Formats: sequence, C-alpha cells, structure tokens
Amino acid sequence: MGIRRRPGQKSPPILSHEFIIQNHADIVSCVAMVFIVGLMCQFSAPFASLFVAMQHNHVPPTEEELQEEPAAEFPQLYTYGVKDLCAIFFYFLICIVMHAVIQEYVLDRLNRRMHLSKVKHSKFNESGQLLAFYTVSVIWGIDIILREKYAHYIGVLWEGYPHNLMPFVIKFFFIVQLAYWLHVFPELYFQKTKREEMAAKVQYGLLYLLFIGTAYILNFTRVALCLTVLHYLVEGIFHFSRLMYFSDKNDVANVGFMIWDVLFVLVRLGTITLSVLTFW
Repeated sequence: MGIRRRPGQKSPPILSHEFIIQNHADIVSCVAMVFIVGLMCQFSAPFASLFVAMQHNHVPPTEEELQEEPAAEFPQLYTYGVKDLCAIFFYFLICIVMHAVIQEYVLDRLNRRMHLSKVKHSKFNESGQLLAFYTVSVIWGIDIILREKYAHYIGVLWEGYPHNLMPFVIKFFFIVQLAYWLHVFPELYFQKTKREEMAAKVQYGLLYLLFIGTAYILNFTRVALCLTVLHYLVEGIFHFSRLMYFSDKNDVANVGFMIWDVLFVLVRLGTITLSVLTFW
C-alpha cells in the first residue's frame, strides 16, 4: 500500500525518513491490526475494545423505569469522556490508511494520465482527498438528520439543552470527524508538503478541530451536525469544480464554480440563521 518504487530503484534504509514515507500506510495498518486482533483474544479484548468500540455508554434504565415504559423506548445512548481519545487514535490510524488507498489507487493513476505540474499535482491531490471525505460525510450526515428527525422539527436542535446523551451514530460521526482532521497533520510529513503550503493546511485543520471538538464537548452535537453537513456540501462542490478545472473540463468547472458562488452565500446565511435560532 506504500508508494511503489520504479524498477531498479534502490530501497531506502530501514527507519529512514524516505522508508517511513514510502511505507507509512503499511506501518499504520499493521498498528491498527494489532487492535483488531486484540478483540479476538479474551485477555486483550477489554483493552482493544477501548480503541475500536464507542465508550462512555449511558447507564441502562432501572427495572422500575422498564416497567413504566417498554425497553424499546430506551435506546443505547452515549456521553463523551477521556476514553474517547482511544477511539479517536484508532480511527485516526484508519484515516491514514484510507488516505493512502485513495491516493495510490485513484488519484495517482489519474495524475499519471493527465501529466499535471507539481503545483497542480498537489492541489489535485488535496481536492481529491477532501472531495471523497466531504461526500461520505454529507451522505452520512443527511442520513443521521433524517433518522433522528431533525428535519421534521427544527426546534429539536435547541430544546432540552444540554443534550448530554447522544445516539451511537452521532457519537461515531463526531469521533470520525475528529480523527480525520487530526490525521491531516502527519499527512503533511507523509505527502512532503512544502513549507509555504504547510501554514494554510495547519490552520485549516486546526479550525475544523476547534469547531467540531468544542461542539462535541459542549453538547452542541445536533446543531454542529447540521452546520457541518451544510458546510461540507458547499466545500464539496468547490473541490469537485477544481478537479474538473485540473482535468481541462472547463465548461463543467465554470458551472460548478458558479453554483459554488451562489450556494456559498446561501449556506453562510443559513448558518447564521440556524446559529442565531439555536444560541439565542
């Protein structure tokens, strides 16, 4: 899964920077497999489950509560806590592996066909990775919004705050979000990011971590989920248009950028409106 070497190219020394960069996906996947294999052994399963499974589940209802309402009315709910750092670390490893898979089997093959310059090559890879992540997150987020019926009654976003408990799917969504934006920082090393490009990407990742992490800790997961889906939708259109531009499909790119210009303003207005309704 690492970067393939050309025939006749010498292998870099073990544990050198070049060796780690070329084989980082294989190294990280081996570390992740340690936790997966740990689930299969009885003595290590409790430790491995801290990293793979969601922790801080809510205490189940008492027998008296079950007698008053059926068990179906008490779904498994979760809170947040220190153990979430273990899950974030595990899915942080998974994000690195998935990043390498998309890079090698999709983006690198497209790059070889289009013969892009070094500058366009870097931007093409960035847009390709973000488009894949935004697409998955938007589809996943919309499914959660419909499943939890947030779209049926917008008042559920702020009524009953603080929302100390959350369903499994929402907790998992935010754990993956935090893991993804955390994995951006080691990718700067793995992708040999230039110094002049590094500051912008670090700031980009820190802002996402700050927003999502703050919303997760302060129990604003419902409104943060909706705002994240809106933002990712617009950003996904922008990066799709940029990919079309690099692919010399200017007609599609121009239409995409026009749609992005309009939606950017509308989504910002919707974000402000939704935030005021929630926090006022």
